[in-house]
Amino acid sequence: MALCLKQVFAKDKTFRPRKRFEPGTQRFELYKKAQASLKSGLDLRSVVRLPPGENIDDWIAVHVVDFFNRINLIYGTMAERCSETSCPVMAGGPRYEYRWQDERQYRRPAKLSAPRYMALLMDWIEGLINDEEVFPTRVGVPFPKNFQQVCTKILTRLFRVFVHVYIHHFDSILCMGAEAHVNTCYKHFYYFIREFSLVDQRELEPLREMTERICH
Repeated sequence: MALCLKQVFAKDKTFRPRKRFEPGTQRFELYKKAQASLKSGLDLRSVVRLPPGENIDDWIAVHVVDFFNRINLIYGTMAERCSETSCPVMAGGPRYEYRWQDERQYRRPAKLSAPRYMALLMDWIEGLINDEEVFPTRVGVPFPKNFQQVCTKILTRLFRVFVHVYIHHFDSILCMGAEAHVNTCYKHFYYFIREFSLVDQRELEPLREMTERICH
């Protein structure tokens, strides 16, 4: 029987909590609108389009937080299968290796295990999402000028989670009966980043064949 990812996730209380939108805010209303469209069964290509009259940065912010939650959840369900031993390098098959770089501990690209890379990635994204200067939540406070550049970096790195999960842990997805759910999350993510040209085409190459198959 297929397991709901939320049921699997509930067994692991150590993974980080979901980021939520404050009720009554414009972003909360946008989030509800986006979720309603998803549940309505509309084509995912249509769901990701900017609603008339809405601000593109708000729309992107809502989706970045939502994708962070969803991808966090997907990786969290199989984190115990992604260890220092099984995945000593953060990679997407033999052709693609991802190195970590930040402004604190790793100022130069560092070769890390997949679980270490994932932990740093999720902490880094969480820090940005909670930073009022990057993701302002107060009414009337504008987004920074480089907001979409920041989101491009976040989404590019989140795409690498899909790459690692699909290439190295697809058997775990199948064992959990979660293939359809993960595929839907991926398609939603893929159509969104393509709609707004938020991730360089070269970054998408590791999953190109699969994408052509399921995102037709």
